[in-house]
Amino acid sequence: MMPLTMAKVGEANSIKKIGGKEETKKFLATLGFVQGSNVTVVSQISGNVIVNVKESRVAISREMANKIMI
Repeated sequence: MMPLTMAKVGEANSIKKIGGKEETKKFLATLGFVQGSNVTVVSQISGNVIVNVKESRVAISREMANKIMI
C-alpha cells in the first residue's frame, strides 16, 4: 500500500483504504473516493493531484491525496 501521491501518471489503481478524520472520509466519499473504486492520476502540479475517479476529474490537495491509500 502507498499514498495516492506516489502513483504514476496514467496508471490505474484501486483504493485500498482512506485515512484521516471522519469528516475528511465523508468529504472524500462524496467525491467518489471509496474503498474498492478505481482511480487514475491525470497530472500532478506542485504536489496537488488531478485524478479520474468514477468517470469524473477531481483536483485534490497533496494532504488529501496522502490520506488515500492505493
